Amino acid sequence: MKERPYHALFLCTQNSARSILAESIMNKLGKDKCKGFSAGSKPSGKIHPYALDLLTNIGHDVTGLRSKSWEEFARPGAPTLDFVFTVCDNAAREVCPVWPAQPVTAQWSMPDPSLAEGSETERRLAFANTVRMLSQRISIFLALPFKSLDRLALENRLAAIGRGNTD
Repeated sequence: MKERPYHALFLCTQNSARSILAESIMNKLGKDKCKGFSAGSKPSGKIHPYALDLLTNIGHDVTGLRSKSWEEFARPGAPTLDFVFTVCDNAAREVCPVWPAQPVTAQWSMPDPSLAEGSETERRLAFANTVRMLSQRISIFLALPFKSLDRLALENRLAAIGRGNTD
């Protein structure tokens, strides 16, 4: 039996929307099974206000959420990472820090809701769609039988989730 919950880090360039949403969703859905974190390669230092509004409106605790560098998770004393998910294409192309525990990684690319155009309603809808997609992927991830899958099988399953394959 694992002594602690699994740790999952969600990466995006600015750590202002998608990765923050994923961290919060993981922490709500993951309960005692998996704790979520987020970071960026070039963090903006602020969370997009639509992300905070949406999370608050759907009952998430936003206390403690902040935009931060992925370097925090490569330092001594950082949480040991079991999984690292990249949720944007830019961060996927960058050279990541060395993660000491050699976590399982996956690319879960999705559109950046902060780049949505149109009316305020349309832009907020882009954030709601991102939450829906992330919630679906994270729910499928949490249902995986981690202990019965070897690393390669787990990597393949996580990649399939990122491509939208749920079988």
